[in-house]
Amino acid sequence: MQALLSYDQSPPLYAPMRFFLTAPCFGMLAGLLVLWSGWSGSDVELNASRWTPVVLALTHLITVGVMLQVMLGAVIQIMPVLAGANMVKPMRLARVVHALISLGALTLTAAFLSSSPLLFKLAALLLGLGIAYFVGSAVYALYGIPSSSPSIRDLKIAILGLSVTVGLGATLAITLGGSLGLPSSTLADIHLGWGFVAWGTILLAAVAYVVVPMFQLTPAYPDWFGRWYSVSLLVVVLLWTIAEYCSWNLVSLVLGVGVVSGSALFAGITLKIQRHTKRAHFDATQHYWRGAMLSALAACGLWLAARTVPLLADWPVWPLVFGVLVLFGGFVSVIFGMLYKIVPFLIWLHLQQQGQGRVMAPNMKKVIAERAMNGQLLAHFASCLLLLLALMWPNEFDYPAGLALVAANAWLLRNLLAGLSVYRGHLRKIESVFSGAIRR
Repeated sequence: MQALLSYDQSPPLYAPMRFFLTAPCFGMLAGLLVLWSGWSGSDVELNASRWTPVVLALTHLITVGVMLQVMLGAVIQIMPVLAGANMVKPMRLARVVHALISLGALTLTAAFLSSSPLLFKLAALLLGLGIAYFVGSAVYALYGIPSSSPSIRDLKIAILGLSVTVGLGATLAITLGGSLGLPSSTLADIHLGWGFVAWGTILLAAVAYVVVPMFQLTPAYPDWFGRWYSVSLLVVVLLWTIAEYCSWNLVSLVLGVGVVSGSALFAGITLKIQRHTKRAHFDATQHYWRGAMLSALAACGLWLAARTVPLLADWPVWPLVFGVLVLFGGFVSVIFGMLYKIVPFLIWLHLQQQGQGRVMAPNMKKVIAERAMNGQLLAHFASCLLLLLALMWPNEFDYPAGLALVAANAWLLRNLLAGLSVYRGHLRKIESVFSGAIRR
């Protein structure tokens, strides 16, 4: 089921790395926002809502500033390696897309906090241009590439999901800017569904088919799962979108259960194959993946319970609890876990290629210290717990949650920079060996 990998087609290191290094900076901004404004004010029952400016700003700092940054960087890296799809001028693509996405995320955050129509329109323009350039380059590179593995096919589906997600987001931003009179609440729900499932979950599945068995030494995902999962999930999301927009409430509920159950299925299958790892002890990445899948299952269970238990449905805080479980506990956890494998591997790969067999690259385990990764892992999950507690008792836990979020992301940035320092130091060693050979 796994695709053949072509490492010789890997793009320049700094094409994906600029995205990876930017993500924790936005995570720190999210923590500072929690410190500055708190989650929901002093009266949690009155103010807790996913529609408050602070919650919307915080959500998009994570989804656009953290998740989208890493996911775009990962796609730039894996497309040529996984699918043999070489993006034209990857460094120029990375520079332009990175700049537009970063500026767009900052502008969108400011728009939510200020309710400025002009900033909403500017954010839609910046993000729309960045994603349009990225998707256009990806489609051009993938044109004519056969879907010879589930990973390649799911990568194509995920790019479709990204296009729809950003298109809906831009439409919402223009609506909030006062230029369109569309039902923003319904569009927001559909935007969320496409972003979390048709883009995020399907891309995660495409990558997981390769990186989970490769880095975590597990069995491969079942053949039936890789063959049918993402296609089926996309169909259900499409049908749910139609029902949700047309206000077919019962049909939308049934299909929504299908979407959520499909997401839970991926988490359950991943946990199952993780149990059969050949590693004697879990490393930080495996702990991150396990925590992410458990958090995703908890989020799915909460969503299903809120649709069937009236008392829970009336609790105004449950959507925020769901958001913390999905975003911070789920997606951010698995993204951080992947960075701890992708970055050391890329550094090792590029040094190995540049050493040309004369200077051996350092062992991957030496790129980022295991102790540093484990410490950052604990800091991240502590921030997730504190964010949940801050939803219940904001006066007591807003500041600890904000501080923990800043600390966890700062620690991640420090670890990534430490890995980059190893790369630069070893590169100087390679250059000295080759320059010495030339002098002789």
